[in-house]
Amino acid sequence: MRAHDEMYIDGAWRPAAGRDTIAVVNPADERVIARVPAGTAEDVDAAVRAARAAFPAWAATPPAERAARLTALADALAARKDTLAETITAELGSPLPLSQMVHAGVPVLVAASYAELAARYAFEERIGNSTVLLEPVGVVGAITPWNYPLHQIVAKVAPALAAGCTVVLKPAEDTPLTAQLFAEATEAAGLPPGVFNLVTGLGPVAGQALAEHEGVDLVSFTGSTAVGKRIGAIAGAAVKRVALELGGKSANVILPGADLAKAVNVGIANVMTNSGQTCSAWTRMLVDAERYDEAVELAANAVTKYVVGERVGPLVNAAQQARVRGYIARGVEEGARLIAGGPDAPLETGFYVSPTVFADVTPDMTIAQEEIFGPVVSILRYEDVDDALRIANDTVYGLAGAVWAADDGEAVAFARRMDTGQVDINGGRFNPLAPFGGYKQSGVGRELGPHGLAEYLQTKSLQF
Repeated sequence: MRAHDEMYIDGAWRPAAGRDTIAVVNPADERVIARVPAGTAEDVDAAVRAARAAFPAWAATPPAERAARLTALADALAARKDTLAETITAELGSPLPLSQMVHAGVPVLVAASYAELAARYAFEERIGNSTVLLEPVGVVGAITPWNYPLHQIVAKVAPALAAGCTVVLKPAEDTPLTAQLFAEATEAAGLPPGVFNLVTGLGPVAGQALAEHEGVDLVSFTGSTAVGKRIGAIAGAAVKRVALELGGKSANVILPGADLAKAVNVGIANVMTNSGQTCSAWTRMLVDAERYDEAVELAANAVTKYVVGERVGPLVNAAQQARVRGYIARGVEEGARLIAGGPDAPLETGFYVSPTVFADVTPDMTIAQEEIFGPVVSILRYEDVDDALRIANDTVYGLAGAVWAADDGEAVAFARRMDTGQVDINGGRFNPLAPFGGYKQSGVGRELGPHGLAEYLQTKSLQF
């Protein structure tokens, strides 16, 4: 697997300040496939200084020209789609069809959407005797996770560039090769030197240095709530802005009269996608008492389609595998009924976890409250619609969810009462322009579409 042994700073690949490296491991067979530099505070400083120097000219670049560069970036990503998919499969373990369709395919659409948006966005408006200007925040420190490595990069970098910001990216240490390919795409797209910079490294070293750097105006982070709180505290001390997309424990609410078979099957598929490593996964399935047993049987049958090593890939690393298996064991200990899967490793090699479904889960159980981030579904019983709403809202998270009902109006009425940032109604399709982000401890701010662009803008008013 090809890898750069340098950082991408100020439009060129440059040697890292230190000699330490990070091993990139294929989670399917546990082999080391590459090594990348472990960036230091010195590397971060060089990248931020480059971004700082490039900011005035990029911010002054007409939106139409920024849009053209984003179009070129989308084209460069599309041209590398096969290589990106293969790389994501190698370093994340995602089955290749999923890597091709979702991991490599969706980011092209998102990048293109920001090219179109940059060209038509109203960066100023007239309000009474004032002209209101929407200006770029400045230098963005983007810290991205491993679960959707390219999508999360594009969802941060594309709107930042569209707004006129410059960027320093610190990708997850498990999936740095995808980030390097993205850097190559920015080069091919003709971005001016310093507008985009890449520093690979560990979170506690390079990530913290980026969050703390006085030359960074906004930190955009996707990851765990615990780390998000830490970044929020660092940014708060410096009075700098943050955009935080954090954890989730989303409810899949199946109301009486809904198409039960469809809701259960789609719900199981939703959690098994990406081996359950999706912050917005509908990991809690809520079913009315009258149809509960039928739903459990449907779920038990549905999960058999998800064969380990074929439709379900490994988890990203050994620590994540151990964590998820520990949660499954905890569910059994607390009295949940295991109807599929279990804590035992299904294969001798690779960081795999069996697709697991629990029945008789109560809202107070650990597996109903904490984010597991693996292929684990908990089925909960509710007595009436108000009880379903109480259970759905009974976590510290509020990222996403789903509602199924006999008609869309009933589902929408229920969704309006949910404390969550995004709700799919009767299997609604993914919309790359819809705002994505959470309530409560699921984060601050939004990604995608015009709301995602707004995160990277600040407001100035001129009175005359």
